[in-house]
Amino acid sequence: MKKRNPIILIHGLWNTSSIFSSITPKLDDIDIEYFAPTLEHSYGMTSIMDLTNKLDELILEKYGLEDEIDILGFSMGGIIGRCWLQKFNGYKRTRRLISIGSPHKGTLMAQLIPKYPFRGISEMKINSKFLRELADNDFFLDGIQCINFFTYWDLMVFPGWWTNLNFGKKISVKVFKHRNLVRNKSVVKKIIAEIIM
Repeated sequence: MKKRNPIILIHGLWNTSSIFSSITPKLDDIDIEYFAPTLEHSYGMTSIMDLTNKLDELILEKYGLEDEIDILGFSMGGIIGRCWLQKFNGYKRTRRLISIGSPHKGTLMAQLIPKYPFRGISEMKINSKFLRELADNDFFLDGIQCINFFTYWDLMVFPGWWTNLNFGKKISVKVFKHRNLVRNKSVVKKIIAEIIM
């Protein structure tokens, strides 16, 4: 049986890698290697590109240039993962992108945040230049299995269905807090089912 790809877990804004504490024991149980670095968002002041650059350094340090991997990103982490795939050649070595509550089309919650000093948050505004550039280069994701988890009741990424890419599998779950997308037992079970599929 072929060994499953390691999975990179990328947390969101105002989180650390501990946000995945309900998922990582399940990955241990099924013997799937994971790497969950903590990225320094500086309260949203660090640009997504700078965060992605740091992620790229960490992936290269741990897995070199060629090892095939999967990506799972929560909230802003899904945007960082997508940026890595599209702008850092990550698409060449990635089989699957699972994004969970990630504002791929932006969020109304970011609209009133000024670009300075909160560049990272402002890049998640609806129709931001950063998100438009990613959308213009979605062809890089053509060979990747994309899975989108979202909730219609997400008040952090609002409206909730804007978390979805225009393609890939879309899985709606019923939770009422953004962080419960990676903490709720029934949702975690569905995430693990997609990982092992």
